[in-house]
Amino acid sequence: MLKRIEQSPPLTLLVVAAAFFVYGYSTSLFKITDFIIFTIFVLGFDMAYGQMGKLSFGHMLYYGAGSYGAGLCAIHVYPDPFLAILAGMIFGAALGLILGPVLVKLKGAAFALSNLAFNQLGYFLVLVPFAPVTGGEDGISLSFNSYGFIDFSDFNFRFYFYLACLLGVVFLYQRFTRAPYGIFLRATKENEIRVRFLGYNTQVFKVVTFVISTTLSGLAGALNALNLQFTNTSLIDPTRSVEVIFAALMGGAGNVLGAVMGGMAFMTIRQYLADYLVRWEMFLGIALLFIAFKLRKGLYGVLAKG
Repeated sequence: MLKRIEQSPPLTLLVVAAAFFVYGYSTSLFKITDFIIFTIFVLGFDMAYGQMGKLSFGHMLYYGAGSYGAGLCAIHVYPDPFLAILAGMIFGAALGLILGPVLVKLKGAAFALSNLAFNQLGYFLVLVPFAPVTGGEDGISLSFNSYGFIDFSDFNFRFYFYLACLLGVVFLYQRFTRAPYGIFLRATKENEIRVRFLGYNTQVFKVVTFVISTTLSGLAGALNALNLQFTNTSLIDPTRSVEVIFAALMGGAGNVLGAVMGGMAFMTIRQYLADYLVRWEMFLGIALLFIAFKLRKGLYGVLAKG
C-alpha cells in the first residue's frame, strides 16, 4: 500500500497533508508546526544520507545557519518574513557551496566526522567571536512584518503556510528522486567507480545534491526562527545532530514517506513521552536499537512489506 502511495505524487501529497491536518487539529497547532519544521529538516538530511549514502554528524550547522540567516536578515536588513526565509535558504546553500566540494570527496567516518568538526567550529563562532551580533547564549529576539492575513504570529496561518512548504518540499523531493538524476545518484551510491567509468563526473552531482540538502536544512531553520520569533545557539548545537539521524533511521532512509514518518515518530516521542518519563531519551535509545536490529529498513520498510 505504501509503495503504491509513493508511486503516485498526488496521492503522496494528499496522505501527508491529511496526516498533519488530523494530527494538528487533534493536538495543538503550535506543536504540529514543530513537527512540520523538523520533517522538512529530515527530508533535507535524507537527501544526503538516503540518496548519496553520506551520513553527516553535523547537519545542525546548516539548520542553525538558516535560523541565524533569517534572524539577522530581519534585524539588519528588513523584517519581511519571506525575505527572512529566503535569507535562511541562502545561508544554508552558501555553506553547502563552500564546504561541499571538500566534504563530498570524503567517505564513511571521514565525511561524518568532518561535518561534525565544521559544526563544532560554527557553534564556537556563533557562541564567542560573533556573540555581539548573534547574541551568544542569550540569542536574539525577532519580529516580522504582517500583511493582512499574512501574519506569522497567527497559529492558523503559520500552520497552513508551513504545511504548504512541507508539501512543496515533498513534491520536489519526489520529482528529484524519480528523475534520471535521482537514478544516477543511487547508482553512484551503489558503485561510484563504475559510474565514473561510464564517463560521468560524480563529484559535480554530489556537490549539487549536498547543496540541495543544506538548502532544505536552511529552510527548516528559517521557518523555526519565524515560528519561535527567536534564535539562539541551541539551534546550531552539534550534540543535537543525533536527532535528525535518529529520525531518518526510524522512518527508513531513501524515500519521502520514510522521512515523513521518521520525523513524526521522533517528534511524537520527544513531545509527549517527556510528559510521562523524565529520561525519555532512554526509551528513544531502546527504540533505535530495536529498529537497528529488527527493523533495518525503518517503519517504512515494515509497513511497505506488510
